Amino acid sequence: MRFSALLVAFGLTFLLTSATLAQSTTAPQGPMVRERISVVVEGSGPDVILIPGLASSRDVWRGLAERLKQSHRLHLVQVAGFAGAPAAHNPQGLVVEPTATAVADYIEREHLQVPAVIGHSLGGEAALMLGARHPDRVSRLMIVDALPFYSLLLDPSATSEKATPGAAAFRATLLAATDAQMRAMQSASIARLTKTEAARPSLLDASLRSDRPTVAHATYELMISDLRPELNRITVPVHVVYAYDTSYGIPTNRVDAMFRSAYAATPHVSFQRIDGSYHFVMLDQPKQFERVVIDFLSPTTPVKR
Repeated sequence: MRFSALLVAFGLTFLLTSATLAQSTTAPQGPMVRERISVVVEGSGPDVILIPGLASSRDVWRGLAERLKQSHRLHLVQVAGFAGAPAAHNPQGLVVEPTATAVADYIEREHLQVPAVIGHSLGGEAALMLGARHPDRVSRLMIVDALPFYSLLLDPSATSEKATPGAAAFRATLLAATDAQMRAMQSASIARLTKTEAARPSLLDASLRSDRPTVAHATYELMISDLRPELNRITVPVHVVYAYDTSYGIPTNRVDAMFRSAYAATPHVSFQRIDGSYHFVMLDQPKQFERVVIDFLSPTTPVKR
């Protein structure tokens, strides 16, 4: 299988180009805060939490939010350190796990009644952690273009132990890249993360305004975190939505099989592939994605198995 094509789909394209980055001084870190997330609330109705991905802004949900806030109360999460948000104090170097914990705490603090949670990419990983570790706080999960263990893209037999040396080396490479190298790398990457050219400048801006150590630590965490052993603890419905484009060069049945295998331990899981899209499905196929989300939020509408 050409895993390089799937790496593009999952926002880890930079793995393929990291070896070309020269060593340099680590970029300075900006101001730090204690809060792991900030949340903007819009609309009224049943609660829905939306978590964006690596180095992304909550604005990736803007088009969907304009439609959903007419019937739902949306909680638009911004992860600390991404898209210009101040980085959080991070002595353990973890990003995804504290984000999931912060969302769980937010649900309890704001007295939300088992909201639905939609997470894209890294946000999908956080949503899985939330569902596995706090199953009583959510009603259903939508995981958008994310796997429970990202290193499966590089090696179907990957383990956390096997993935750790490569993840550590890549983290060091990211931290050592110059600003010019990061801009060039991310510009090339984003062209393969969305087919929608008009969306690329804002995605690039969010990426470049993200705190470098936060991005590096989050990528490392994604590469070594295998959530498959926890999936059987998720008691609510999980709908996995993933992108596919013919440019991946992989037959659709092999992509379908990879997702089904990765989520095999999930008790109440369903799948939906959206064709003609790169990683940012909500930007490349907004109408189709909107329909999928509306169906997902309607408990009487069956979803595809």
